[in-house]
Amino acid sequence: MKINQLMLFGIFFIGISSIEAQEKTSLTLDEAVKMAWEKSNEVTLANTKVNTKRYETQEVRNNQYPDLKISGQYQRLTKASIDLHNNGDTASSDPMPSPDQAMLGMANLSLPIFAGFKIQNSIKASDNLYEAESAYAAKTKEDVTLRVITYYSALYKAQKTLDLLNENQKQAKQRVTDFTELEKNGIIPRNDLLKAQLLVSKTQLSIDEANNNINNINFYLTTLLKLDPNVKLEVNETDFFNLKTSNAPTSDILALENRKDLEAIRFQQKASEANVKIAKSGYYPSLSLLGGYTALDLKDFITVKYAMNFGVGLSYDLSGILKNSANVKAAESRVLEVKNTEAVMTDRIKVEVQKSIEDYDLAINQSVVYDEALLQAAENYRLVKDKFDNGLSDTNDLVEADVEHLNAKINTALSKATIIQKYYELLSVSGQLSQSFNLSKI
Repeated sequence: MKINQLMLFGIFFIGISSIEAQEKTSLTLDEAVKMAWEKSNEVTLANTKVNTKRYETQEVRNNQYPDLKISGQYQRLTKASIDLHNNGDTASSDPMPSPDQAMLGMANLSLPIFAGFKIQNSIKASDNLYEAESAYAAKTKEDVTLRVITYYSALYKAQKTLDLLNENQKQAKQRVTDFTELEKNGIIPRNDLLKAQLLVSKTQLSIDEANNNINNINFYLTTLLKLDPNVKLEVNETDFFNLKTSNAPTSDILALENRKDLEAIRFQQKASEANVKIAKSGYYPSLSLLGGYTALDLKDFITVKYAMNFGVGLSYDLSGILKNSANVKAAESRVLEVKNTEAVMTDRIKVEVQKSIEDYDLAINQSVVYDEALLQAAENYRLVKDKFDNGLSDTNDLVEADVEHLNAKINTALSKATIIQKYYELLSVSGQLSQSFNLSKI
């Protein structure tokens, strides 16, 4: 019985281990970006707004087509008293029929011919608003892409920091083991052992903080990608660093040409200009082509067939000539608002691009310094370790050199990821982030 229980416990443990192993997922940056484009709420909402604008545009286009309405009636009548007044003829001795039912059918056709160019300009305005919404949707995709990159980079940094901390913790614990024996034999004072133990405790605090960061970032990223929160994402270092950053933008020229939010404002400006023409259409009359057909059957009394009519309809709101000036001025003012918005956004984009260029160059320069500092810290630790082993240096120097070496390794590793993150941020403010991801490969 005990053997069976042990076997069941072993099977259960293996099953749990396999589940935990399955929950760890290696995800490339391209795959994460594609998943965000397909599943994120922000992109879905943006695409829905584009579809809404497309339907609204079709609705406006339908105004240029004729309106055809068909109506029919069937009515039961009571015994009606009908008296036809005819002064020319004597009253007939035959009783007048009393119809008990009536049927009426009508078809009316109306085709707008001229409405002060309102229909054409309404179509132009609607088309431009649709293009503006499409541009905003593209900008939303870029914003979501940058969020994925930010989380992905942060996750890599946290995982890399944890790996380096765990590696250093092993050395620190081994140092505590060695110092314990040395302290027992009276070779080193107890104070040196306590300093080594204190380093282990401090490193453990950093490990706990790194684990906390990983859990938080992992939750943010899985939520954005609509994955199970229990899935543990892992960043493959070779996938993350397989990127050439030689084509980084160096000016704001591309940004002013490719930024989707700026493009959307320009489409809105075209739409507002069309709205001015729509407002001015109130100064003109409306002309339409009319046509109709009527059929009437009043049982046993009168039947009307083939009663067709056609003609033109003209309407002119004379009072609107005076009232419409306010609508025109309001539409013209909205044009100025959009122009000013474009000017403000243009300046903001220039500032964003310049800042991103400076941040990208700074990340590259800092990486070079961190590489040099790592070599210096490694050599310093080697020299201090040799001196300590030969009794020429104390524990403070050894622990300090160890901490500096660890910090140098962390800074060097994180600086590589920072370069990639700043590169993508530069592409984002330049309006080229989405273009950098080839969908045919992901």
